[in-house]
Amino acid sequence: MRKLQVDILGLSTSPHTNGAYALILYELEGKRKLPIIIGGFEAQAIALKLENIKPPRPFTHDLFKNIADVFNLHVNEVIIDELHNETFYAKVVCEANGEVHEIDARPSDAIAIAVRFNAPLFVTEEIMNEAGIREEQKEDGEEGEEEVTPEAEEQIALPVTSENRLEELQTALNEAISNENYEEAARLRDEISRLKSSS
Repeated sequence: MRKLQVDILGLSTSPHTNGAYALILYELEGKRKLPIIIGGFEAQAIALKLENIKPPRPFTHDLFKNIADVFNLHVNEVIIDELHNETFYAKVVCEANGEVHEIDARPSDAIAIAVRFNAPLFVTEEIMNEAGIREEQKEDGEEGEEEVTPEAEEQIALPVTSENRLEELQTALNEAISNENYEEAARLRDEISRLKSSS
């Protein structure tokens, strides 16, 4: 299992998600981003630590850190290592008394803990290949795709097949990424995965 180190790019939200946020991770040695939808409480816990804002009373993840410090438990790393039915799974790799343990966790909780321990974040290459999104950037001298006007698009309207739908979704995905709408990008990515698995 090859691990890719990632870091937090940021959190984004939209009024359509009922309080959910998209947590965006990016490859340190690559160009892909991995959006993960997380709850509002976990997003707040991550954001407070990233902004170095100390709440008046400890949050759940702060409490975990305080208990870990008392009992000399260290978090070595966090790995997002599984993806089933559009749900990510993570492991918190801890060390206590010279023994290493892998503890199952939701990625949102695992990352909220990792930022408190300054522990590195990793994603398996398999998951990045399956769910990561690459930001398409045109290099100097590289020919971009020819723009198609709406009128021309109407003339070449193709029958809706799964292949056409896939291309349509891929175009919408690229547009969502370029507009930094990572939540929509995550939704489109999941729809593309569903379409690919059903064909």
